[in-house]
Amino acid sequence: MDFEPWEEGITFQVAADLDIPERDRSAFTQSDIATFQTAVDRGVREELAELRAGTTVAVSVVLRGMRLHITDSHPKAFQAVGHVAVRNALALAYGPPPGPQRRRT
Repeated sequence: MDFEPWEEGITFQVAADLDIPERDRSAFTQSDIATFQTAVDRGVREELAELRAGTTVAVSVVLRGMRLHITDSHPKAFQAVGHVAVRNALALAYGPPPGPQRRRT
């Protein structure tokens, strides 16, 4: 996935040349693949909604590739991928989140 600054809000797009290996593509229907793409979008939006209150979100997300597995590919897995992708993008852009504060006595 690519994350790019954009207008306020979240824009999610699937690249026209989405990379899915043929061996993966042949095991699933186009409807299955569309369901997985929607799940990624949902995960991205859920994770961004969890940002600190007052944070303005202005991002375009482009799904560039997918890997599918006959056993492990299901909507919840792709939703989780969306969450992780946002965390990784934020860590790359702003550094890792601060650790918990230790209380000193």
